[in-house]
Amino acid sequence: MKYRQNSLFFSQPYITLPGILALCSAALLIFTGRFGLCINFRNSPCLQGLFIYLLVMVFCLESTTSVLAYYHSIKIDSDTAPLREVFQKYTGNSQDLNSRAFDATQDEFQCCGVSNYTDWMKTSWFNQTGGTLVPHTCCNTSFPSCNGTVNQPWQLYPQGCQVKLEMAFQFVLSFIIWGFVVVFLIEVLLLLTVAQLMKQQQFVGFHVLGKT
Repeated sequence: MKYRQNSLFFSQPYITLPGILALCSAALLIFTGRFGLCINFRNSPCLQGLFIYLLVMVFCLESTTSVLAYYHSIKIDSDTAPLREVFQKYTGNSQDLNSRAFDATQDEFQCCGVSNYTDWMKTSWFNQTGGTLVPHTCCNTSFPSCNGTVNQPWQLYPQGCQVKLEMAFQFVLSFIIWGFVVVFLIEVLLLLTVAQLMKQQQFVGFHVLGKT
């Protein structure tokens, strides 16, 4: 959801892949759990094998998801590099996609500029509007009288949007990585349970039938 709102700020769409795979593995894990609860496979080697197969599929999906999440977490700086390009294209026009996206980001993450509010002083939009005001979305909501003037910087959000955006996505990616650890421990417990059931199962003996 956050990617859809801030897609202009990312260099590639593949950053959403860990989230998509995490949802797929979660859906498969729920199905596997319901399968294990609703079906009595104590005396059925076929159902036991199917249950283990589903757990292995969940493990493979979660492993892939966590690896991709870790990959994006260590290169989040390069993934958010287009943020500065969108910032430089700011026009202040609500019909402009870049301007609307950056204003929405400043409002959502309570940030100002890329690194801080001084970034606005280096833009052509700032000079064209008189060189005294930054966008109103930079105003800290704690100061209702804020009009975006750079002469009162304490009324503006101190942090830049790149840090806030990276922190938000880093949290999601870390959540996916640690979620894999939890799922892995659950799967080990389930596999041990099924192995114990299979161990207790009585194997049927076979013998060669004589000719009649």
